[in-house]
Amino acid sequence: MKFTRNASANWKGTGKDGKGTISTESTTLKDTQYSFKTRFEDGVGTNPEELIGAAHAGCFTMQLSFLLSEAGFPPDDLDTAAKITFEDGAITMSHLELKGKVAKISAAQFQEIAEKAKEICPISKLLNTKITLSATLM
Repeated sequence: MKFTRNASANWKGTGKDGKGTISTESTTLKDTQYSFKTRFEDGVGTNPEELIGAAHAGCFTMQLSFLLSEAGFPPDDLDTAAKITFEDGAITMSHLELKGKVAKISAAQFQEIAEKAKEICPISKLLNTKITLSATLM
């Protein structure tokens, strides 16, 4: 399978005082505001790091659903939060916090399959950073 997805960004002004917008082909994001304040302070809008976190959480969770189903454990509910750490001009870590409801699976099996999903999800493969995982079976 091969496909291309598109997103765009526009920026006006200097890095600190300027403003930008981010849009996606699906229009889920359409001229969504981002700025120095939304990235490095507490401004209203989005930022690249939280978008990476959303992409990583979404990709990992879908990959995990496929792997669990293939192993005979279709999940009831999977909830993943991704925490992206930005430090000294680089993304230094993505930490995935997983909570899952999966019938008839042991905690060890759940952990093993979650670790595999972490390793093979396409966004994990893309990120050049440390990726950690905590998995809790509910």
